[in-house]
Amino acid sequence: MRGYKKLPEHIQSKFKIKEKIFIHNQYDPVLGIHKLKGRLSGLLSMKIDFRYRAIFEFLDDHKVLFLSIGTHDIYE
Repeated sequence: MRGYKKLPEHIQSKFKIKEKIFIHNQYDPVLGIHKLKGRLSGLLSMKIDFRYRAIFEFLDDHKVLFLSIGTHDIYE
């Protein structure tokens, strides 16, 4: 996933927690998952915290590809 290694450790830890929640229930409201529009149409975003998001897509019913993680700048 692009950007992960550059993140502060506390954000990496938050992502790992959200990832575990996602694995158990991808519809959990704490994840704040929503569809993206515009040039990122077809992708989804997951809330890591107030400032950070992860962009991903479903490859099939059992596979997800996380593409990028970072601040709202990743939408640009």
